[in-house]
Amino acid sequence: MALVKQKIGDLISPYNVACNQQLSADEISGVNREKDFFEPARQVGADTTSYKVVPSGYFACNLMHVGRDVVLPIAYNSTLKNKIVSPAYTIFCVQDQKSLNPFYLSMMMKSQEMDRYFWFFTDSSVRDGLSFSDFCEIGLALPSLDIQQKYVNIYNAMVANLKAYENGLEDLKLTCDGYIENLKKAAPLHRLGDYIELSEERNADNKYSLEAVRGIATSKCFISTKADMDGVSLHSYKVVKPRCFAYVSDTSRRGDKISLALNMSDETYLVSSISTVFSTDFTRIVPEYLELFFERAEFDRYARFNSWGSARETFDWSEMCNVEIPVPDISIQKSIADIFSVYNQRKKIAEKMRENIKSICPVLVQGAVREAMRG
Repeated sequence: MALVKQKIGDLISPYNVACNQQLSADEISGVNREKDFFEPARQVGADTTSYKVVPSGYFACNLMHVGRDVVLPIAYNSTLKNKIVSPAYTIFCVQDQKSLNPFYLSMMMKSQEMDRYFWFFTDSSVRDGLSFSDFCEIGLALPSLDIQQKYVNIYNAMVANLKAYENGLEDLKLTCDGYIENLKKAAPLHRLGDYIELSEERNADNKYSLEAVRGIATSKCFISTKADMDGVSLHSYKVVKPRCFAYVSDTSRRGDKISLALNMSDETYLVSSISTVFSTDFTRIVPEYLELFFERAEFDRYARFNSWGSARETFDWSEMCNVEIPVPDISIQKSIADIFSVYNQRKKIAEKMRENIKSICPVLVQGAVREAMRG
């Protein structure tokens, strides 16, 4: 059975319905480079009445920067709820579902090869955009609907497995959060400053190299630095030893979150001199227990509310020391920390599963193509 080549425009139908509502940022979705919806959107205008509705079973794509980024941001709404996106997005559905399975189209879009293919058709404007008319003229080589469905079933089984795993993750997180809530009600609160110590150790002797430099994410983890380190001296960078914390006091430009992380590795990291580094008294408070407290959305709200300044608002060291937390017996802390450690380990496994699902899509599409050609 040969592949059938059809133009995208012959298979889809555009959709252009405004939400006609004033919505908050949390109700607006965006589409990322991984071809998924995310909430809240990074930028939301003052008037959202013209923002577009993406019904269940519909696609949203941004054709404006395809050439610049060599990526077509496109996502399929596989949920049962409508998504709301910026007016810059193009919304469409697969009209001819006898020729094209919408899930199969979603799988096709999750490949760098397709991104380069779309890039080839972009115009020569400043933004290197892709017009909707040109998008519609692009051809797709499609196997039969039965073959499409076969590989869609494989993909959906993997997604269902991931969701089941993530549901178990949420149960673990709820267990930890519930334990903390009960402690806050039953146990006396203590000033955090009595349990932590500021560290000003610097990399003055250049003991640690560029490989040790890390950034601090609002997701409460250390990340590879995004700064341009060419020619930058590391003398003033602060040392973050294993089981020590570091945070960026500026909270005004970080989406109402505080960039804070615990070094859970066996390596020593370096962070910018603007960061605040501190350690805990291990005999009185377990760092991993404290990390669980910091990871809660409640702490982000507290840090933002207690940030002070004008152009930049900061959650400085004195405010960190004034935080009050329950400090149960060290054995109880370790028990809670152990549960949270299992949660973090499984969270990493879930992230790896998610990456595998993304990378498997081009393989599944290629398998469908080869099966159609053999038939």
